Amino acid sequence: MRRDMKQKRLFLFLISLVCFCSVGVGKAPKYVFYFIGDGMGLNQVVATQYYLRSCQGELGITPLRFAQFPYTGLATSYSGSSDVTDSAAGGTALATGHKTYNGAIGVDGDGSPVTSIAEWAHDCGVKVGVATSVTVNHATPASFYANQKSRNDYYEIGAQLAASGFEFFAGGDFAEPSNPDDPSAPHLYDLAREAGYAIVRGYEEYEALDDSEDKVLLIQKTDAVENTLPYALDAREGDLTLTQVTAAAIDHLYDKRHKKGFFLMVEGGKIDYACHANDAAAALQETVDFDKAIRVAYEFYKQHPKETLIVVTADHETGGFTLGNGSYALNFGVLQSQKVSHVGFSRLVNRMRHETKDNVTWEQMQEALRANFGFWDTISLSERDVKALHSEFERSFQGDRNVKMAESLYYRDEPISALAVRILNRIAMVSWPVGSHTAAYVPVFAIGNGAERFCGQMDNTDIPKRIAEVAEWK
Repeated sequence: MRRDMKQKRLFLFLISLVCFCSVGVGKAPKYVFYFIGDGMGLNQVVATQYYLRSCQGELGITPLRFAQFPYTGLATSYSGSSDVTDSAAGGTALATGHKTYNGAIGVDGDGSPVTSIAEWAHDCGVKVGVATSVTVNHATPASFYANQKSRNDYYEIGAQLAASGFEFFAGGDFAEPSNPDDPSAPHLYDLAREAGYAIVRGYEEYEALDDSEDKVLLIQKTDAVENTLPYALDAREGDLTLTQVTAAAIDHLYDKRHKKGFFLMVEGGKIDYACHANDAAAALQETVDFDKAIRVAYEFYKQHPKETLIVVTADHETGGFTLGNGSYALNFGVLQSQKVSHVGFSRLVNRMRHETKDNVTWEQMQEALRANFGFWDTISLSERDVKALHSEFERSFQGDRNVKMAESLYYRDEPISALAVRILNRIAMVSWPVGSHTAAYVPVFAIGNGAERFCGQMDNTDIPKRIAEVAEWK
């Protein structure tokens, strides 16, 4: 009897072991999130965490949600033509697993088309979403659905978006929705509609959308200031946000009856824009905004922990962002005083020009700087800083009216706006050696099913390959 009982217990143990091994072990994730912070190097992440803690008046860091993911690594970012990549080659590497030359979208070094992880997933029956805070046919999102020898072929890239068949796209808008070489060619909006996409503007319009729509293109409202989502610092009520974009993507792509799941790429593209302009406050707020979008995916992960993989990385670092300026200290808390981005203040100065017929007074400019940067209020300025601001004001408003604008990759700013940002950066004790990309390593963070594959040092081309292997798409 006792022997029979032992045999029975052994049998039950073996059965339970088999069941355990067959549930969750070796099973591919069903839902995959791929977050790309454009221009987000390791220092941008670290600085944001210092900033959040300094806002509380304390030393140390307040961790971002994605920085607490259990698996971390570092990735190289060089392209096929340079040690310093651009976003097109960087995006292509992260999307396709292929190195290519700077400026290329979805082609290899010889210019031959290559397929992306989004296409691999779609070919396996997985629903696909591609979202960004910049234009939907910009370099990084384009790398997931287009094949063009030049990132500047915006119309051709947009036409490939419409032809992709992916279930969800979102971003600010199209860049160049009409063909500059052929005025008679259909607009990209028309091509998208003909391909079956419901074009909705703003989150409220998305929420009112009929559930029967299979394919959606969610973009900013028609009264938007620019064709990207606004900087978090400049957002107005009703503006589309990256958090809303991520929530809408999950809402549209998730279907518990669909056995194949979904793949969603979300780009925080305005981190790069802010870093090109060397605007520390805007860059850190964009990183916080990026983290908020990731938190939406994280909440989904908590509901489906065994079926979800989240990978967060960057295509490159921008600006050579340096924490410290030789004084063995940081003063990130002062960045709270900046209420608008470099471009937001530049637009404000432009309005002042228009409203006063270019007769802005120094007192009016001082009040604008006080309200938007905290100068003379929460932030004390040195005599040298005041003199620099006043001299720039005189050049811009009382001297030669052909003002030379401060140019970064994506914006032309009023020179007094660029100067105010530089002064605040110095007071915060951060510095920017360049206004372009660098060759620095980029961070990798992962959580969920298969996340252990993203530890240690890797090349950027390894990331999509590992995701595809874990998800069994290739």
